[in-house]
Order: sequence, then structure tokens, then C-alpha cells
Amino acid sequence: MHPAGLAAAGTPRQRKWPSKRRIPVSQLGMADPHQLFDDTSSAQNSAQSRGYGAQRGPSGLGYPAASASPQAAFLADPVSNMAMAYGSSLAAQGKELVDKNLKYYFAVDTLYVGRKLGLLFFPYLHQDWEVQYQQDTPVAPRFDVNAPDLYIPAMAFITYILVAGLALGTQDRFSPDLLGLQASSALAWLTLEVLAILLSLYLVTVNTDLTTIDLVAFLGYKYVGMIGGVVMGLLFGKIGYYLVLGWCCVSIFVFMIRTLRLKILAEAAAEGVPVRGARNQLRMYLTMAVAAAQPLLMYWLTFHLVR
Repeated sequence: MHPAGLAAAGTPRQRKWPSKRRIPVSQLGMADPHQLFDDTSSAQNSAQSRGYGAQRGPSGLGYPAASASPQAAFLADPVSNMAMAYGSSLAAQGKELVDKNLKYYFAVDTLYVGRKLGLLFFPYLHQDWEVQYQQDTPVAPRFDVNAPDLYIPAMAFITYILVAGLALGTQDRFSPDLLGLQASSALAWLTLEVLAILLSLYLVTVNTDLTTIDLVAFLGYKYVGMIGGVVMGLLFGKIGYYLVLGWCCVSIFVFMIRTLRLKILAEAAAEGVPVRGARNQLRMYLTMAVAAAQPLLMYWLTFHLVR
């Protein structure tokens, strides 16, 4: 065989691979070689449909801008700002009212409480019922036993509810609903009393320094006698209840007469109204009616607690 043929037969033929040509990245995906810019509208639409086309925030970090909250939009409203300012003004006025009024009525000490309780049970031994003033302002209750306070009425009301619950429990009649009814009825009668007195003072045109809080304080002193009557009824039966409650009823009647007389009739004397005048007679009847209502309510709110 021809040597050339042997050489050709023994030597493998080298395969020629097509040469690789790098294509610039800018030319990838170009449909038209003559097009200067790529058409990316379809890609943007698909990205927006997937949620990637959200508006960027003002920080420029690529995060979507957070929508304004309803609270921020409300606070930005000038009407809401005005309402907030008005609410702050009301809160300041309420705080001032508490500082001027309620602090005065709770300015008591142990000595005052003891003397006041003695005055409520034995008003016959007391002579001077005038309220003391200092620079046209009544002194604090701890310095004047004649001054009204809210500490004793508030504590007496709470103690009355507890004693009522004890009395119902000893009779196997205790229930939260019945105890709540007892408390709500006592508050309802107190509210009705205050409203009736205010209306009566308005109808008879009485110019007095009696305030609503003063009336609540004076009318709340009857709970002290009610507690005494119920406790004696639990210890000694109905005889003890009637004896102690009767004494307390007479005492609160005298206390209210001598206290309100200075508040209502003294103003009439200062105005020059004749003692036997028709308007002054109405004021006397009003004072008597308020004082006489206390024993009736004391009995009405306690008689069913003693059996």
C-alpha cells in the first residue's frame, strides 16, 4: 500500500470545530440590528404586574413609600388640632376644679372626724354653728367642725353598703344583685334629694352660698345614723334598731335645722326680708322639709335589713 495511504489510514483525521465568536452584551436580545435602544416596555409591564414597579420612597433606597396612616391624616387636620386644644383646656379646668373644691372637702384629720361624729350624735350640746371664714374663704374642715366635708359621707356610704351586706348575709338573703340594688337605690335617693333642693331654692329665689357639693355633704351625714341603727339591730334585734335609729333621726333633724338655718335664713336676714314675710316663710318651710326628709329616708333604707 502506498505509504501515503498508510499514513492517511493510521493517522486520525482532525475534526475542525467551528470557531466561537463572542457577542457583545449590548447586542443580546436585539431583534433589529439597526435598533439603537432596547424595547424594555414588556419587561417593565411584567415587573409592575409582579409588584416590582412600586413607587420608590423619598429615601432613594428602593423601598416602596409607606402610605400615610389615618392617624397622621387626622392629626394633620386643623379641626382635630382645635379639638385637642379644647380638650386640653377642659382637662386643665377640671384639674383646677378638683384642686379648689374636692381638696377642701377632704382636708380632714382624726380630731375633726371624732368631733364631727360627736356633733352628729349629740347636736344638742353644740352652741356655735357659724362657719369660720378667713379672707372671705371658709377655713378647711379640720380647723372648723361646722364646715361640711365629703370624707365622712363617703366613708359612711361605703360602710353602710358593707353593713347592709352583712345584715343580708346573716339572714341568708345575700346576693350581689341585691347588694347592688341597695347601693343604687341609696345613690338614687341622694341624687333626687339634691335635685329637689336645688329646684326648690330656685323657685323661692334664695340667694345662698350653698353649693351642690355642700348639699351632698350635708345629706350624706344621715348614713352615719343608718349604720348605727343597723348595727344595733344586728346585735340587739328590732328593739335596739328602733331605739338607736330613733335617736339618730332626731339628732340629724336638729343638725340639719341648725345648719341650713344659717345657710338659708341668714341670707334672708341680710337681704332685709321681714321675718314674717311670705318669702321668708317659704324658706323656713323648705328648711323644715329638708330636715324632716332625712329621718324618713333613714328608716326607708334600713327597715328591711333588720328582722
